[in-house]
Amino acid sequence: MTRWAILLEYDGTTFVGWQRQATGISVQEILETAAAKLTRGEPVASIVAGRTDAGVHAEGQVAQLDLPDALPAQKVRDALNFHMKPHPVVVLKAAAAPAGWNARFSAIGRAYRYRILNRRVRPALLAHRVWHVVADLDTDAMHRAAQSLLGRHDFTSFRAAACQAKSPLRTLDRLDVRRDGELIEIVTEARSFLHHQVRNMVGTLKLVGDGSWPVERVASALAAHDRAAAGPTAPAEGLCLTGVRYGVDLYHALN
Repeated sequence: MTRWAILLEYDGTTFVGWQRQATGISVQEILETAAAKLTRGEPVASIVAGRTDAGVHAEGQVAQLDLPDALPAQKVRDALNFHMKPHPVVVLKAAAAPAGWNARFSAIGRAYRYRILNRRVRPALLAHRVWHVVADLDTDAMHRAAQSLLGRHDFTSFRAAACQAKSPLRTLDRLDVRRDGELIEIVTEARSFLHHQVRNMVGTLKLVGDGSWPVERVASALAAHDRAAAGPTAPAEGLCLTGVRYGVDLYHALN
């Protein structure tokens, strides 16, 4: 068997998230069902770099699949895409992974983008892709507040109650807030994130942007180590997993 690194994009709107659930369709189910078509019906288990929640999208998700030897990369990609129709999940690239590689544990960085549409009129073309916020947001203040979260901290205040991580300690490498007209983008990078950490940080920064909180209160919320001290969880639809970094360029030969 050959271990494949599968680069995926998907629209999370209609899915219950990445992981299989008792009810509803997951991205994992769609991928594994398609992969079984390449193994004559034998079940194929996947491992993913980041388990996205219901409604969260991905431009650069990475999963691993073990498939029979001698399948060329283009055939793996095209066959999976054929069998995943008509679901909004596609394989962008497929590459044979190096020995010992694991989609989750070999990752050294993950990047997310959160988009806010900041205008009075609701979205049409960007529906299910943004958080629609009517109140005018001060993105400069949001960015200044975001910088207090950089570095290694106990992120209990920004952690979901259901988070299963053993430790709340994480190192946040980047958290930038920028505006392009009516669209606000919040870009963040870290080796790994706690459950709902990005959405909880965004929900908190929104309070700074609309004037409900002073900039300094975000640092105080972080120091409190208490989920109740931070802001609400931002909606899922504005969030997108944009990329996963590894110590090797998995797709170099395919560029």
